[in-house]
Amino acid sequence: MNWYEKLSEYFPIEEMKSKEHMDALLNDKKNIYMKEEGPHHVLMYVETETFIFVDYLFVSSASRGAGLGRKLLTSLKEKGKPIILEVEPVDYEDTDTEKRLKFYAREQFHHAQRIGYCRRSLATGQPTELEILFWSPSDADEQSAYEAMIHTYEEIHTYKDETFYGDHYEPTDKVLVFQTERKKNILASFTTALT
Repeated sequence: MNWYEKLSEYFPIEEMKSKEHMDALLNDKKNIYMKEEGPHHVLMYVETETFIFVDYLFVSSASRGAGLGRKLLTSLKEKGKPIILEVEPVDYEDTDTEKRLKFYAREQFHHAQRIGYCRRSLATGQPTELEILFWSPSDADEQSAYEAMIHTYEEIHTYKDETFYGDHYEPTDKVLVFQTERKKNILASFTTALT
């Protein structure tokens, strides 16, 4: 199974970029869009001068619990930049979402409670609500995570969208909002369990 098949099998269709889109990013934006893969993992990420965005992190079920996910994140943390990623809200019928959130809480990620993020999937036409998690080696805050998400959405997620999907994604201001009110912290129960 190639790297794209592994990602497609694991991630829901509404979160997947097309193979053509990802190949174009790897080719056209090879200075910032990276792929690392091995027999048991695929890591796709964006590295700019000021932040890292984890686009996809897949660790095979056969190697879960062996510390591979931690090792991959540690290699990114060692670059000394804030790390941002998107996750699905917890779904108690899908134990994977809970395990994923527990993993990121253990890795000292924070939930960006003021960032609202909902984009329409061009594959399904349905709105997909996601949450933003971030880790910082310094004192980066939710505002900087929000600015990094705007950059990622405009430069990566919507890159040549009409070419690859025959349609445009919604404009940034319809998809990402910085709210005054904080949402419930989706990592709170996992963080409490760690202390």
